Amino acid sequence: MTDTPQPAEDAPSPEVCKAAYKAFKKRLKLTQLDDASRIGRSPMSSGGNSSIAGITPPDQYPRAVWEELVKQGKLKRAGQGMYSMA
Repeated sequence: MTDTPQPAEDAPSPEVCKAAYKAFKKRLKLTQLDDASRIGRSPMSSGGNSSIAGITPPDQYPRAVWEELVKQGKLKRAGQGMYSMA
């Protein structure tokens, strides 16, 4: 027998986690840019800072992937199924 730790069978692969994290960062960035450039600010201003801190993660990845990223310390729960950057 070997003494190397085996990953849990239901744990997502590192490749899936990496792709999901990349998708999360992209969606968060786009959401923040959209919020910062919304209409209703002064036309002479350069926009404003986004107040978006957390988002609902992309649904093409299962919840287990997001929980694994929380466990790894890359994301943190923001409540009500939302996550934010750690």
